[in-house]
Amino acid sequence: MSPPFKKILIANRGEIALRVIRACRELGIRSVAVHSTADANSLHVKFADESVCIGPPPSKQSYLNIPALISAAEITAADAIHPGYGFLAENAEFAEVCERCKIRWIGPPPALMRLMGDKVRARAAMQSSGVPTLPGTGVLDSEKAALEAGERIGYPLIIKASAGGGGRGMKVVEGPARFGALLATARSEALAGFGNPDVYVERYLTHPRHIEMQVLGDGQGGFAHLGERECSIQRRHQKLIEEAPSAALDDTQRAFIGDIALKAIRGIDYSSVGTLEFLYQDGEFYFMEMNTRIQVEHTVTEQVYGVDLVREQILMAAGEPTRIKGQLKPRGHAIEVRVNAEDPVSFAPWPGKITALNLPGGLGVRVDTHIYDQYVVPPTYDSMIAKLIVTADDRPRAVARLSRALSEFVVEGIRTNLPFHRRVVEHPDYLSGNLDTHFVERLLGPQAT
Repeated sequence: MSPPFKKILIANRGEIALRVIRACRELGIRSVAVHSTADANSLHVKFADESVCIGPPPSKQSYLNIPALISAAEITAADAIHPGYGFLAENAEFAEVCERCKIRWIGPPPALMRLMGDKVRARAAMQSSGVPTLPGTGVLDSEKAALEAGERIGYPLIIKASAGGGGRGMKVVEGPARFGALLATARSEALAGFGNPDVYVERYLTHPRHIEMQVLGDGQGGFAHLGERECSIQRRHQKLIEEAPSAALDDTQRAFIGDIALKAIRGIDYSSVGTLEFLYQDGEFYFMEMNTRIQVEHTVTEQVYGVDLVREQILMAAGEPTRIKGQLKPRGHAIEVRVNAEDPVSFAPWPGKITALNLPGGLGVRVDTHIYDQYVVPPTYDSMIAKLIVTADDRPRAVARLSRALSEFVVEGIRTNLPFHRRVVEHPDYLSGNLDTHFVERLLGPQAT
């Protein structure tokens, strides 16, 4: 059987670029790595079949430089581009440029990316499909409209950026007194972070769990979901630990959210791999947003469902129907921790040279990383340097395996958040599965906010 593409350029860096390279190799597809001058010695560059330097360290001049990426694809005769996550992974303009240049985009069509990338339009689309959402508004155009929404919906509320995520432009409003000031700050942050000042509000949940659903559509009427992931352990809306399945759901709740997920992607005729994110509190699910790309935490779904999601993503982009039929059941339990080059208390980035490294191993242990002994972590990019994933028959055994693997994980020369993860796995609430999005605040205190 001939490979679906001859050559794929990976428009990304680090561990996700290496992850895509591995999928390409198993499919018999040649891979092209792109890199900035800061990443010339990264493993994704070393293991790709070809590599192209696309610019200096600043992302705007390299990994966010669409002309440079397209030029790299053209000079290497790549017939497809995989965007990974982050950078341009959800940039509809980049996808459109690829289409115009006759380069296959490994992801959903640009129109779907624009729809689900606009949080206000995404909410409306989900409501039309019968997906539960929190009481909220459209784009707010004035302080008066915001105060009227507060009276109608009730407090507390949360302001969110229509065009983005990751906590930027996000403010909790406890009452009308400071609403105007918080609205102005949120709009300013949204403009700076996403080039769009539009914000909206919705009811704020005080102790939710963050539950997301892995979904896919093949563009030929085939839709499937691969269960849920628990992503409640996060700091400033940035995920730190994820697991599958969630300890909070029973079979009835799992079937319910699965049906909701399928209803959502059928309603928008979704194609490619994607993730629907929900808040879950007091037995109720509420749609939050959709990510139209592969997720950092896709690994735990792969471990418990035995599906290579990057492979599926590539095959569906080549026009093949999904081979996932019916409702698959999870096998065991998987947990992922994000290992970041940062101070474990202040969470400040800590780039530098790794002077010694030991990666954990053994049964049920997976490490996705691009680092190695003597590797220099650049100060220019996201601080994540590795993902540690463990899998076992059930959650207690997975936690025990995670604790063992963390004790073996050694990174010297820089600071990492490994001590933070070791604290988490000893916490009674974590051991019992008593989680919500404020877990880290309870663990670390005020400095976590």
